[in-house]
Amino acid sequence: MPIFRLPGTLFSTSIFLSSILLPGLGAAQSSQIPPSSSSSSKHSKTSLPHPEPDFDAGSVSGGVYRNRTLALSCKIPAGWVLRTEEMNSRDEANSEPTSRGEARVLLAAFSRPPDARGEDVNSSILIVSEPQAVYPGLKDAAQYFGPLTEVAKTQGFTVDEEPYEFAVGAKNLVRGDFHKDVGTRVMHQSTLALLAHGQAVSITVIGGTDEEVETLMDGLEFQGTAKVPAPKK
Repeated sequence: MPIFRLPGTLFSTSIFLSSILLPGLGAAQSSQIPPSSSSSSKHSKTSLPHPEPDFDAGSVSGGVYRNRTLALSCKIPAGWVLRTEEMNSRDEANSEPTSRGEARVLLAAFSRPPDARGEDVNSSILIVSEPQAVYPGLKDAAQYFGPLTEVAKTQGFTVDEEPYEFAVGAKNLVRGDFHKDVGTRVMHQSTLALLAHGQAVSITVIGGTDEEVETLMDGLEFQGTAKVPAPKK
C-alpha cells in the first residue's frame, strides 16, 4: 500500500510517544511535547473546522474506554495510569494553535506515570483525533501514514513493514508497525489509522514485546456503525 506524503501538520504521535515513554527520561524532558516536524514560524493561519458538535471524546468506566461516535471500545489493563486530561492541557499550553489545529487526545493510558523512571518500556495506549482538513487531499487512512512514518523515522524508529489493512471486528483500518532499540531493550509501536466524521484518528500502542502489543490490540473492539452500549451502573 503506497505512502502518500501530505502537506499540513501532524500531531506527531510518534514524537509525542517517544518523548514520554522512553524509560529513564527525567521529568523535565518527558514533560515536553515536541512540535510537528512540518511546523514553521512562517506557517500561515488557516481556519480549520471544529469537530462535529456530537463527536464523542469518549470516557472510561470499569477499565474500558468507550467512544460512541467511533463505536469503539478499548480495554485498559488493570493498574494503568490515565493521563488524558494532562496530555490535552499540556498540548494546549505548549503547542501553536495553527500547527496543531483541533487535535485532541481521546485516551492516554500508561503502565506507569510518564515521568516515572523504570527499567522496562512504559507500555501505553494513545488515541488521538485531528481534523482531516489539516491534510489537504487526504482521502484514505493509508495516506495518513506518510507524515506519521516520516516523523517516526526521525525519532529513530524502524519501519517493520509498509502500512497494511488490518481488521478489528467489523472495522477495516490501516496499520503500521515500528520498533526502536532503547539500550538493551526494544520499544515496539503499532499504530492504527482511520478517517471518520471529518477526523483523522490514530490508535497507537507501545509495548516491550510484539506479544504485549498484540495483547493490547486484542482489547480494541469496533461495533460496526452501532453505538457502544453504556456501562451498566
